[in-house]
Amino acid sequence: MSVNAQYNVARPHSWPVRIATYQRRKMFEAFRTATQITEGNTILDVGVTSDRSYEHSNYLEAWYPQKTQITGVGIDDASFLEAQYPGVAFVRADGSSLPFAAESFDFVHSSAVLEHVGATNKQISFLRELWRVARRGIFVTTPNRWFPIEFHTLLPVAHWLPHSLFRKILISAGKEFFASEENLNLLSRRTLADVAVSAGITRFRIDSADLLGWPTNLLLSSSKTARP
Repeated sequence: MSVNAQYNVARPHSWPVRIATYQRRKMFEAFRTATQITEGNTILDVGVTSDRSYEHSNYLEAWYPQKTQITGVGIDDASFLEAQYPGVAFVRADGSSLPFAAESFDFVHSSAVLEHVGATNKQISFLRELWRVARRGIFVTTPNRWFPIEFHTLLPVAHWLPHSLFRKILISAGKEFFASEENLNLLSRRTLADVAVSAGITRFRIDSADLLGWPTNLLLSSSKTARP
């Protein structure tokens, strides 16, 4: 099994990737709507990837028109983004310990990263750090644990089982990488809300990107300023 920097085993142009691209288009539009972002606002995108396999890899850098307003951060070397999307800045850093002062960016965006940072306490620390450097608000996406297909492993419903049993199934299926909580720790709407509250984010909403009426992804958004 070959796992790319997107934490994925799906082949480019396969149906899971086509669905993921379709859903990330929805999430991109949801980001713009939830934040009411304007041209002058700065964005920190936490969790950019070195992967170039998919159209939706680093979708914010690809689709957001004001490239000079984006700073991408990731543990991979994604410095190619600066050449591919002139105006984008890249900083290699861990999202759980960002090298920026408090409220350095208007908005902090992070897509499909929270499920890969480890145990619940690490997820809390990650969200707390995003909240710290945001001046106006955050927008975070993560797969919905209760969607019937687990898109990283492409296994159906096994991830609905207790975590320990799910991890045993992954090992028996030759997917040891994803059996580690450090690499995959899925969240439900309830657990995402609990993580956000524990991170000190007391006013937030959780929306979803749906496919045939079933939420594939959860979208956490929160504002530090009152809406007009």
